Amino acid sequence: QVQLVESGGGLVQAGGSLRLSCAASGRTFSIYEMGWFRQAPGKEREFVAAIRWSSGSTYYSDSVKGRFTISRDNANNTVYLQMNSLKPEDTAVYYCAADTNPSPIIKYVRVRQRYDYWGQGTQVTVSS
Repeated sequence: QVQLVESGGGLVQAGGSLRLSCAASGRTFSIYEMGWFRQAPGKEREFVAAIRWSSGSTYYSDSVKGRFTISRDNANNTVYLQMNSLKPEDTAVYYCAADTNPSPIIKYVRVRQRYDYWGQGTQVTVSS
């Protein structure tokens, strides 16, 4: 089992920044990649960013590329999402997720069904 706890959400004005954190515990050695997803009211949960745990390779959705940065601290089993130039359309509950199923197929990082473990979510609200 892997447990994930997110923190760092809040209310920010458009153009501002926030940094989300996700602390992993339990069988962290089994983590292959970590991802951030978000879900706005009335919409499906969508991929935001992911990072391969060992290599550090990163992947982003087109909507956040150039504004968000995902990073990890292997020693502390923590993944971060630095969000800059925030827009009202970034408003959502942000979820951290862990995938323990190794696969070389890069497109799989965007598939939420691939992820085995999820955090409880943290609200990000961007006001205009």
